[in-house]
Amino acid sequence: MNEQARIDKWLWAARIFKTRSIAADACKNGRVTKNGVNIKPSHIIKIGEVVSVKKPPVTYSFKVLKAIENRVGAKLVPEVYENVTDPKQYELLEMSRISGFVDRARGTGRPTKKDRRAMDAFVEPAMFGFEEFEDDFDDLDSEE
Repeated sequence: MNEQARIDKWLWAARIFKTRSIAADACKNGRVTKNGVNIKPSHIIKIGEVVSVKKPPVTYSFKVLKAIENRVGAKLVPEVYENVTDPKQYELLEMSRISGFVDRARGTGRPTKKDRRAMDAFVEPAMFGFEEFEDDFDDLDSEE
């Protein structure tokens, strides 16, 4: 068994990222760090190292248990890494969830097409009695 692996391959193989190219882009954009230092996609990691991955709003931390480069099934993930993320990060995630954009309650935010049609039907000019006055304006136009 290898005791080292490329970080982009490991992140993909450990199912932290869906594709290897997304993992490589995360490394290039400074979202993957080791000991507070940004690392390149070709960086070699070893067993026992702690890797931090920023997936806003949370920064996850993983301790490498196996340095693999071939993707494993979801059931085998606990053998590959140990999640050592600070509990405060999960509080941040919960706060962002509460603050709005995720799991928004039905009826809040922009109206649906159905809601919009109902509002348009409610606010038609006939509702306010403007139809009576339209004939008066037509008479004024014909006098001129």
